Amino acid sequence: MTKYPVIDLHTHIYPEKIAHHASDSIGDFYQAPIRQDGTVESLLRCLDEAGIGRAVVHSVAISPERVQHINDFIARSVAQHPDRFTGFATLHPDMDNPAAELDRALSMGLKGVKMHSDMQRVALDDPRMEKIYAVCEGVCPLLLHAGDRRYHFDNPSQIAAAAKRHPKLTFIAAHLGGYSEWDESARWLPGLPNVFFDTSSSFFALGSDGMRRMIELFGADRVLYGTDYPMWTPAEELQKVLEIGLPGDALEKILSGNAARLLGI
Repeated sequence: MTKYPVIDLHTHIYPEKIAHHASDSIGDFYQAPIRQDGTVESLLRCLDEAGIGRAVVHSVAISPERVQHINDFIARSVAQHPDRFTGFATLHPDMDNPAAELDRALSMGLKGVKMHSDMQRVALDDPRMEKIYAVCEGVCPLLLHAGDRRYHFDNPSQIAAAAKRHPKLTFIAAHLGGYSEWDESARWLPGLPNVFFDTSSSFFALGSDGMRRMIELFGADRVLYGTDYPMWTPAEELQKVLEIGLPGDALEKILSGNAARLLGI
């Protein structure tokens, strides 16, 4: 628990009938155990246990055909829990009209877009991604999975190049910009005015000292708290943030202030 409001920027939810399978698939993809089941009710319970007031919820379409169904589910979940959830849409680089779908998603109250190039199998410097950047630029934030040394779809250097090509697009690089490539994140991503970072799926490798170094490198004004639920448990991840020993003003920004300003919450 903390005296500051908390917004968890990075959570995934799935319809109840497929949640267990989807969560297991994530575990298989990352070769890691999954702590929770990915259902809406489980997330709400975890938020309550952690004293977290709001979560940004999203999911990823691994094919163009799934985009609308996922966005409808996320919008419904937000509508059912407007005091607890803020939603991000998904898009796919092979879909015919991402601009129309983004307009539809925003009209349903969604606030941003989440992409995962490793799962969608399209590199961030692939020409197909340019239409995604174009429809989001100046419209809404784009949250990207960032870094995985097993692949070459979303390395920090690719995020840096995209951010420079699209200076009016707000990028959020998940996992402190690196997942398993934090040295590359530290090399390529500091100082970019349109790039923010979330803390999800980073503590397991960096520990408190490494997290502090990355936060100091990017600046507390650029970092947003996130858990990557269902992979991790929000209460445990929040406690880890508190144990870093950040100054109060930095902690307030990371836990909720930056996200509230960025998303108009």
